[in-house]
Amino acid sequence: MRREGGILLGLVAGFLLLYFLPVDSLRFQGAVVEAFRLARWYAREHVLLCLVPAFFIAGAIGVFVSQAAVMRYFGPKANKCLAYGVASVSGTILAVCSCTVLPLFGSIYMRGAGLGPAIAFLYSGPAINVLAIVLTARVLGWQLGLARAIGAVTFSVVIGALMHLLFLREEREKAAQAQEVYIGEDGDGNRPLWQVVFHFAALVGVLVFANWARPQGGAGLWFAVFQHKWMITSGFALLLGVSLWRFFAVKPAYVLLSALPAVGLGILFPSYPVVAFTAGSAGLAALTFFGSTELKDWRDQTWGFGKQITPLLLGGVLAAGFFLGSPEGKDAGFVPNVWIQALVGDSPSSLLALLGYPSSHVPSWLSAVWPLWTNFFAAVAGSLMYFATLTEVPILRGLIDSGMGQGPALALLLAGPALSLPSMLVIHSLIGLRKTLAFVGLVVGMATLTGLIYGAILS
Repeated sequence: MRREGGILLGLVAGFLLLYFLPVDSLRFQGAVVEAFRLARWYAREHVLLCLVPAFFIAGAIGVFVSQAAVMRYFGPKANKCLAYGVASVSGTILAVCSCTVLPLFGSIYMRGAGLGPAIAFLYSGPAINVLAIVLTARVLGWQLGLARAIGAVTFSVVIGALMHLLFLREEREKAAQAQEVYIGEDGDGNRPLWQVVFHFAALVGVLVFANWARPQGGAGLWFAVFQHKWMITSGFALLLGVSLWRFFAVKPAYVLLSALPAVGLGILFPSYPVVAFTAGSAGLAALTFFGSTELKDWRDQTWGFGKQITPLLLGGVLAAGFFLGSPEGKDAGFVPNVWIQALVGDSPSSLLALLGYPSSHVPSWLSAVWPLWTNFFAAVAGSLMYFATLTEVPILRGLIDSGMGQGPALALLLAGPALSLPSMLVIHSLIGLRKTLAFVGLVVGMATLTGLIYGAILS
């Protein structure tokens, strides 16, 4: 009976939504266009270069890294300093966005990593990007850059530890079960560690350098890396081919045949390297059909993550584009940018003007709660928006120029890159609703508090 009642409520809600849908509103029509515009931008800029390599890495963790190894370094009984220390600085190597880190997080968590270290990795992956922190310091000021660096490392450890304490009973049960699994497994795995490290170094190198963003300015080491990033990516792809040949018994002829389309397309279309990259990814997938059982397991694990995560990500991207717009649009989301700017400004006068009240007479109670509100709203808005790697900096520059305070700016920087509406949907599918709500609440709460303190110090 309860199930039938739920179905009835769902039907009624769907009917009311369609009945009152404001399809004639220009704002609504623009928001629908923005939803698909953001989805198109995400598909072009991130699916092929970010998600596909991340799926391969996640699948590799599930096959080539023994559960005993994961338990030893990240499990509930692992050395906490080592586990949290490695997880909290992982983003300096990966430089991924809030969505690309999800397959990697899901893989280590499902292999037995403790909730605390896994959450620390989930937060740090997109938050602690050295290039993004340096760009923040150059564009937004060294104070914000330093505060972001310190806050991101601290957040990853503190949030991971708090998640462990909040779900301590479950973690203890997991630790007891993990001890039984660990005793029954070969602690060293079936493959030498150096081979596994070589294989993962090649995969991570492809992911990192294929997505190396253009830094500001036209000089310096990072700009030189950007100029030659596709040559460097090709070098790591070559190492991956060597790994498949030497360690996974793939015939050299098959490796060469799978690489030929990528090389040919790279020569024919030098201005569109993503075409060659896509051909290389397809070639790698094809090789998994001709190798050992290990490679076929890798293919199955990769496909498992792909089919679980991709639909949720794309649905979340559509929703984020509908409500907040896309990088290509200008104030076209369902929520006008002018409202966001008014709600995070140094003074509530802009908000009062929008509401039709005199902006020169600000109530004392509103002035008192305004710093808390602006930091909280910035943290919430940042956690819902989707930021690709480095895009948060120019977006925030525009908000600061429109009157955003320094405290809310830091709150958004600490909450935004690590969370997004698409990532929340996937995290829920991986760890459940309660843990997802706890993680989001901790990120938003700590970002709000940190922004409040930072703004008070600067004022």
